[in-house]
Amino acid sequence: MLSNVLVAYGTTNGSTARIAETIAEVLREEGLSAEAVPARSVTDVEPYDAVVVGGGLYAGRWHKDARRFVRWHGRALAGRPLWFFSSGPLDASASERDIPPAPGVQRAMGRLDAREHITFGGCLEEGATGFIARRIVSSGKGGDFRDFAQIGEWATRIGTESTAEPRRN
Repeated sequence: MLSNVLVAYGTTNGSTARIAETIAEVLREEGLSAEAVPARSVTDVEPYDAVVVGGGLYAGRWHKDARRFVRWHGRALAGRPLWFFSSGPLDASASERDIPPAPGVQRAMGRLDAREHITFGGCLEEGATGFIARRIVSSGKGGDFRDFAQIGEWATRIGTESTAEPRRN
């Protein structure tokens, strides 16, 4: 059984952090040790049996911290169970259908043999930082489109897979 899971994330305004924290919380409810940590803060993935990496989507690209994390820790990530998630659509589309990963995420999945990717709705609300984010909110196109039931179901599936898998040596 895998027991120690890292949920690393890249976020600008905190929306993806809340998704990562929810995933870690559900994994703990499933009996695993799990922690959500900003991707830029992780120096070593060796203590973890499995890793979940998430990033907010900005102009069709994963958050730079998620991209860097995958690049810097690629060799170690390739040797353990790995899942990816993205957050970003500012509408209900992520709850209604599967949204394929951005091209860079798709390439990383193939290179690192990631098990799965899912896209969750994003959140952009008043107080968002960045010129473009503020413009989106002021135009009335922001909002919170995260589906925490969907996030919980996905995390439960990871927990079920992880508790059934033999621990790596």
